Amino acid sequence: MDLNKYLDRIGFEGQAHADLDTLKRVHRGHVERIPYENLAVQLGAPVTRAAADAFEKIVINGRGGWCYEMNGLLGWALEEIGFTVRRLAGAVMRDQRGDSAIGNHLVLLVDLDGAMLVDAGFGDGLVEPIALREGPFRNDAFECRLEKLPGGWWRYHNDPRGSAPSYDFHEEVTDEALLEGMCRWLQSSDDSPFVQNAVVQRWDRGAHLSLRGRCFTRIERNARDRHLIDTADDYSHALREYFGLELPQSVSLWPKIAARHEALFGGESPAAR
Repeated sequence: MDLNKYLDRIGFEGQAHADLDTLKRVHRGHVERIPYENLAVQLGAPVTRAAADAFEKIVINGRGGWCYEMNGLLGWALEEIGFTVRRLAGAVMRDQRGDSAIGNHLVLLVDLDGAMLVDAGFGDGLVEPIALREGPFRNDAFECRLEKLPGGWWRYHNDPRGSAPSYDFHEEVTDEALLEGMCRWLQSSDDSPFVQNAVVQRWDRGAHLSLRGRCFTRIERNARDRHLIDTADDYSHALREYFGLELPQSVSLWPKIAARHEALFGGESPAAR
């Protein structure tokens, strides 16, 4: 694991220091250069929470990853730079699923003149870290909000045009065993949305790009463009063109992707519903 190779992967230039400017530039470089993707799960390849495995996959092999990999790698890099990092057991859609959701998301806090929320693993989440305080904030093309909840919990409210509407986290909930168990369940259970759906996402100079199954979407501040991918070759081309993923084996996923789209939308574009 070589910090300079990671910094090259995210396009970071200059000297990295444990300061706010570096934190912002590392975070933005990560979410713009490294796609959030669950294609390893779709292809049946095991995924671990080990930062060394994420480094090999993402930095050496030019892939992306999901939250455990994205934030696992980012957390390691920030500590190498000199930041103090806390790893929290987050909970996507805890407002609907209750405490059973705890651990289905890895969240980072960095101590830098107060707590900073750091999260490169939500797909369409933060572009840059933000101070841990209540209120709305602009997140490039998105309008988001942090809310303080009873019992010490916080809720990240995503833009209404985003994917998952929210996730919760608590500064003291750092259950490694829970994170490990959820990481295994989310890549193995037929009930897991990561097993059911192929998802690739990335921030791109103020716009958000996503490929969810057959549906490619580009969201800008005041616009949204959406179209369907029609063939396996087009799917591989979209991965390469929009997300920088050279993944020839992705064509093997196409029958499952097409069948899932048919089951959900009956062949229509989601925008038509």
